[in-house]
Amino acid sequence: ANITIAYLDEHKDAEETRDRIEELGARCVLLACDLREEKEAQRAVDQTINQFGSINVLVNNHGVQFVQNSILDNTFRTNVYGFFFLTKASLPYMKRGASIINTTSITAYQGNDRLIDYSASKGAIVSLTRSLARSLVKRGIRVNAVAPGPVWTPLQPASFPAEDLATFGTYTSETPMKRAGQPFEIAPAYVFLASDDSAFMTGQVMHVDGGSFGYS
Repeated sequence: ANITIAYLDEHKDAEETRDRIEELGARCVLLACDLREEKEAQRAVDQTINQFGSINVLVNNHGVQFVQNSILDNTFRTNVYGFFFLTKASLPYMKRGASIINTTSITAYQGNDRLIDYSASKGAIVSLTRSLARSLVKRGIRVNAVAPGPVWTPLQPASFPAEDLATFGTYTSETPMKRAGQPFEIAPAYVFLASDDSAFMTGQVMHVDGGSFGYS
């Protein structure tokens, strides 16, 4: 697939990802933007259309989390509004057979006493996924989501103190497999939901979480 990556300011990560995509023979457009702003989401879509002419798969995967026990507007603007803005801007260019994939989290189901706003935002994404799926089914556009459990990404050291990361994902109550996942273990879920292999799925959430769902 030819890919547009919209990102905030992680230039080095974006460039390394683009280089790898191009090594594999595909095209990759990088666009630094702030998806909390609707005009920026529209700009990302406009540039994609200018480069590639269509949008077949939209992956909403941007998010932030901050350890706190209160509600932070920035979390919702990033984790929910950004999804809505990008989806709204993309839909005019999506045809029958297209796929939208949203990233939610196990916290949407379990909750987290130190990630209240993050958990609530991920719950909103589950409802957004199910509602959009019903809304778009007649157009032949599928909408699904992936709910990861603990996964080693840059979001973790950016969010939690070092003492928490020493045992990240190893508690039985967190992950029966007693370890955190790696990004490459999550990626196939997105590929499946993007492909025709999942043509009979919409409004669903795939839990890639080391057996965590249902535990608290």
